[in-house]
Amino acid sequence: MDISWEDARLFLAVAEGGSLSAAARALKLGQPTLSRRIAELELAVGYPLFRRGVRGASLTAGGERLLEPARRMAEWAGELSRVAARADGSPHGIVRLTAPPGIASEVVAPLAATLRRTHPELRLEVLSTMHYLDLARGEADLALRIRPPPEPALTVLATVRRRVRVWVSKGYLAGLPARPALEDLDWITWAPPYDTLPPTPKLQALVPGFRPVFTSDSILVQMRAAEEGVGALATSSAASHLAHTGLVPLDIDLGPDAVAEVHVVCARRALALPRVRALADALIAHLAGEPEGVEPR
Repeated sequence: MDISWEDARLFLAVAEGGSLSAAARALKLGQPTLSRRIAELELAVGYPLFRRGVRGASLTAGGERLLEPARRMAEWAGELSRVAARADGSPHGIVRLTAPPGIASEVVAPLAATLRRTHPELRLEVLSTMHYLDLARGEADLALRIRPPPEPALTVLATVRRRVRVWVSKGYLAGLPARPALEDLDWITWAPPYDTLPPTPKLQALVPGFRPVFTSDSILVQMRAAEEGVGALATSSAASHLAHTGLVPLDIDLGPDAVAEVHVVCARRALALPRVRALADALIAHLAGEPEGVEPR
């Protein structure tokens, strides 16, 4: 039997999303429609693909057999789009960049103004999420990531290293000792499932009995809490980005290795696309202007 790419795409979304509702949101499709389409696919193949329960949808043995072929199909669908786009050598059209919300706000939004001047035929689409989109499948063209990718199909084009500093509101600062120690501070940091992201492990190593007073899965929410005087925030966000928030840096030492990295990541095959190459070059040039510098690969 023939399974269309559209059916495979729906199957893959449910398999990787873990539930029909999560897949429906990702696909921007109604859940009843998705449920009906999956039921039709199961009828066509002749066996159930998912076990449905209160915790979501898990793959059956039959579904497990289809998972890897569906993933390869997704990668080739992305490659088909890239090959088709190579026909025109001029950088134009939609180019999609994914980044965590804080980095998207700090780095990508200012870059958009430059792109409007230098590449008016490009339309930048920013996908702001902590979830890593699959670049090999073409879910995005470029990514800014805080960790280098393990996948061989992806490459790091450049890396910028930033110093991590501690920021507090002026009101919170007024209540601190003249020379505060790390353990004197009320810490704001990442909530699960991101509590292993930097600088949380660093703080756990430096502060005895480290226990944050406020956590969030969004750096923007963490910044807002710091503005309100909830506590201290350790972040690599640039001073220019934090200047308008009213936060001030503390003169406190986090050690010589208190640095964070931002990596410009791309699927190797996507670099042949003029629109992707143009955005990558503009992004690297923009990051090169940061005080910590950029290291092209």
